Amino acid sequence: MREQFPFFKAHPELVYLDTAATSQKPQALLDAIQNYYVNDNANVHRGLYKLAYDTTEAYENVRQQVAGFLGAASADEIIFTRGTTDSLNLVASAYGPQVVAAGSQIVVTGAEHHSNFIPWQQLAKRQQATFTVTPVKPDGTVDIAALLAAITPQTKVVAVAQVTNVAGDTLPIAKIAAKAHAVGAVVVVDGAQAVAHLAVDVQAMGADFYAFSGHKIYGPTGIGALYGRADLLQHMPPIQFGGEMISEVRDDVSTWADGPIKYEAGTPHIAGVIGLGAALTWFNQSVNAAAFDNEHQLADQLRAGLAAIPDVTVYGNQASLATVSFNLTGIHPHDLATFLDEQQIAVRAGHHCAQPLMARLGVPATVRASFGVYNNADDVERLIQAVQAARRYFHGID
Repeated sequence: MREQFPFFKAHPELVYLDTAATSQKPQALLDAIQNYYVNDNANVHRGLYKLAYDTTEAYENVRQQVAGFLGAASADEIIFTRGTTDSLNLVASAYGPQVVAAGSQIVVTGAEHHSNFIPWQQLAKRQQATFTVTPVKPDGTVDIAALLAAITPQTKVVAVAQVTNVAGDTLPIAKIAAKAHAVGAVVVVDGAQAVAHLAVDVQAMGADFYAFSGHKIYGPTGIGALYGRADLLQHMPPIQFGGEMISEVRDDVSTWADGPIKYEAGTPHIAGVIGLGAALTWFNQSVNAAAFDNEHQLADQLRAGLAAIPDVTVYGNQASLATVSFNLTGIHPHDLATFLDEQQIAVRAGHHCAQPLMARLGVPATVRASFGVYNNADDVERLIQAVQAARRYFHGID
């Protein structure tokens, strides 16, 4: 698998364990983007010449492809965005005010990425609604019982990650959606850390909105998609205005185009969409359940190896997917990550855009290792040995 990624030819000694931040890119993706710019470069939804028509068709075919990948009922339920953050802000800003009013409630977990936390926090402030943040367990995973108990008849939105980005736990979205729908609430799912590590079916899980980023699933940066249930999109107005998203413009009034393009004002990231399609094609052909299992096994191997090292705290549990966060007592995560970098091991250290979770864990930051399809057991062993060496170095142990 690794030979399909030119990055590893350029960095043969590097252990890359930061896929949760961004994935490396297969050659198939790079070829598709280059081919677009070299051979197919034209704007979409505008020109009447054949090249523009063909490019528009390729662009819209990716919308259909994303719908199939997510299990959506129709391509009309897929909006192209800049990524997960952009998608979640769109839902909070455009759909949120349609259902959230003074006295109503928005529920999020204490483990959310800021992009699925701040938009709802700010919406609650604007609408004078209650913003409820549910507890996490000591290991950083979401307390599902507390989350379900927080959903009340006043709840209008439940916003959760399918897979959290620090502890890596997978939430039972179908169970959460059933409780939310029973009180008339909508469920907004951050799928950024899920799409590359498990099969997604938005209809089966009961998601009303589902967001993900291309760069998390071996695709380009700056492109993502938002799934929105068709009946809900009918009541979601656009919040950006300009070219192509209109039906008619007059001096005193404007009307909007039908379908998802009314949320895609201006020239879109065409190369990004073409690249996303190529990444999904590659992913569907190259990644299967065995690859998912391998990532989970690597996480288990790392979790067990780190747990055996004195002074190391490991977050998450055995059900966590391809992400393992940890700390070394007395050593700032940034210092540990710098030490690991000197051993040519790339991890992330920081609050991971999850400061409310860090506050609940009582730490300023953690070190996070995360896996992709190109990682193997040797990568895990090198990290474990490097953490052991870091403990000896920082703690002055011979």
